[in-house]
Amino acid sequence: MSLTKPLLNSTKLTSSIPPLGGRGLLILHGFLGMSDNWKTIGMQFAADGFEVHLLDLRNHGRSFHSDEFSYEIMAQDVYDYCKANNLEKINIIGHSMGGKTAMLFAATYPEIIEKLIIADIGPKFYPQHHQIILEGLNAVDFLKKPSRSGVEAILSHYITDFGTRQFLLKSLYWTTPEQLAFRFNLAVFNKKIEEIGKPLPANVVFRKPTLFIRGGNSSYILDADFENIKKHFPNSRIKTIPNVGHWLHAENPKMFCEITSLFLKE
Repeated sequence: MSLTKPLLNSTKLTSSIPPLGGRGLLILHGFLGMSDNWKTIGMQFAADGFEVHLLDLRNHGRSFHSDEFSYEIMAQDVYDYCKANNLEKINIIGHSMGGKTAMLFAATYPEIIEKLIIADIGPKFYPQHHQIILEGLNAVDFLKKPSRSGVEAILSHYITDFGTRQFLLKSLYWTTPEQLAFRFNLAVFNKKIEEIGKPLPANVVFRKPTLFIRGGNSSYILDADFENIKKHFPNSRIKTIPNVGHWLHAENPKMFCEITSLFLKE
C-alpha cells in the first residue's frame, strides 16, 4: 500500500512566450470554488508569459477529499505541490479562502514567493456566514437522482442570488449517466466550517511586495482593516475595484487583470 500523500489537482497554462525566471503564477480559488473558475483569467496571464498553475485546493474541484481541513494544512499542500513541480520562485493570487491560504503560505515559505496578491479577504477573523448556503446544499438529496435543474430549484429556496447559485452549480458533475454529485466535500465542510473564518496567527508577518484588491461593494476589507493588514504585510498596498462585490474578478475581470498585471510587472 502506498503512503505517498496525494498532490493537489491543477491545470497548467502556458503560451508561446517562454516563461522567465520568477514568472510562475499560482492561483488559489475561494471556498466552494474550483480552479475552473479562474481559467479565463489564467489564460490572460499565460498570454503575458506566465506559467500559470490553477490549483484545486483539497476537498474542492478534482483534488482529493480528506477529513483534515485547515489553513495550515492547505498551505502545506501548496508547498508540496511547488516542490513536486520544481517551482522555486513563484507569484501567487488567492481569492477569499484561497487568499487566506496564500497569506499563510507566503509567510511560512517566503523564500519561494516573489509577489503576493490577495483578492477580497483580510487576515482578520470572519464570523461564520455560510449557514444558508450550507443549508441549501444539504437540502439536495442525490439519492433521489435530481436533474441539474432540479438541484437549482432546491437551492433557489435558500439562495436567492442567481450568480451565487450558478457558482455553486459549477461543482456539479455526473458520477454516472444518471447520478449527479458535488465535487466538493460537503460532509467535511459541515463539520469544519469554523476553519474558514479563522484569522492569520498574530505573529505572522510577510515582508515582500503584496497587493490587496477589494471590491467596492464588498464588506470583506473595510477601511478599519488597513492597520491590521499593514501589521502582517508591511510592504503592502490596497486597491479598490468600484461597483463590484466579493467576486470582483468575475464581475470586472478587465480591471482585475489590469491591476494585477501592473503589479506583477513592476
